[in-house]
Amino acid sequence: MYEKTFPNKRYKETTDFLTSVAPAPANILDLGVRNPFSQVMEEHGYKVTNTHGEDLDVDTESVRTSTAEIVTAFEIFEHLVAPFNVLSDIQAKKLVASVPLRLWFSPAYRSKTDKWDRHYHEFEDWQFDWLLEKAGWEIKKRHKWTNPVNKIGIRPLLRKFTPRYYAVYAERKG
Repeated sequence: MYEKTFPNKRYKETTDFLTSVAPAPANILDLGVRNPFSQVMEEHGYKVTNTHGEDLDVDTESVRTSTAEIVTAFEIFEHLVAPFNVLSDIQAKKLVASVPLRLWFSPAYRSKTDKWDRHYHEFEDWQFDWLLEKAGWEIKKRHKWTNPVNKIGIRPLLRKFTPRYYAVYAERKG
């Protein structure tokens, strides 16, 4: 179904991880506006509701009022100035999230033209773990994978061996 190309490899890795920790059917609140992966989740038997493009740094009402069993956040937290706020306000007992990992050989992604497509954070795995733990989550499962690119050079070579994405399954403490 998926090829080894971007974003197909990322979708396959994410889908495999999600279905292993939270099998369908399940009611999901997916942080961020509807996107191609929302449809992928629905094709795998999940009922998906997305947030509506609100600034989750200052408006967390959608996570505070949601009755979803699971919150998903795939490559969302790096776009927030203060991801702790939304993580703390999530009412669901389960969280499946992924973030791009900081690469020592490549600068953080930044857009000078799109105010929403900016990375305020690119985490190391332990930093994301600490953030989740401080916000009241207990990590139950972790997964990392690479994102090779079909280019020639030192950085493309390093991308074949250096994990770029980090996914976690966590449950609310207490």
